[in-house]
Amino acid sequence: MVTAQKYNSLGDKINEITLPSEVFEIDVNSPKILLYEVVKMYLANQRQGTVQKKNRAMTSGSTRKLFKQKGTGSARVGTRRSPVRVHGGKAFPLYPKDWYRKIPRGKKRQALRVALTDRAREGRIFVIESLNFEKPSTKQALELLNKIIPEKGRKLVVTDGHHIPTVSSFRNLPEVMSDRADSIHAYEILKSSYILLTEDALNKIKEVFGS
Repeated sequence: MVTAQKYNSLGDKINEITLPSEVFEIDVNSPKILLYEVVKMYLANQRQGTVQKKNRAMTSGSTRKLFKQKGTGSARVGTRRSPVRVHGGKAFPLYPKDWYRKIPRGKKRQALRVALTDRAREGRIFVIESLNFEKPSTKQALELLNKIIPEKGRKLVVTDGHHIPTVSSFRNLPEVMSDRADSIHAYEILKSSYILLTEDALNKIKEVFGS
């Protein structure tokens, strides 16, 4: 049975809460290669293949033949876009590369459960009743985080939905990320030292990733 500290909306400790076993009690030793594969595919999908050079069709300039084919004593030549001419197109240019790799849904979810289990066993997951921000307040968000998690390290705040005042409050804090419960990824969990979940977000994680 894995537990986590529970806090109220003011950051005061209430009690301990039992985390769902179907998400936070997974064998973390056997699927290490699975976690590696999922993270590797996720990072590959963040790459943008924006490197590109121009071939002769993409180069600006007239397509008119520069001079007649015969009778000049020179080699035959085509347009000024030819790769052998200055400012012409490249013969074998680089084109944008697609780095996307489809991540199987089952692998992605299992990797997430393994990452959450690892953080839960280390006591790095905290649960808060709710985050009540009527308007964006970075100062209030910082005070709340320092009260619950005073240790240094990257922190991930997970909410049930996209509440704009809450997201805006944590957005400008250094070493702090935020995400929705139904879209978190194993890479975000591994990148963060501490995880702060709202109670609704915990229920959403159990609902979405528990089966």
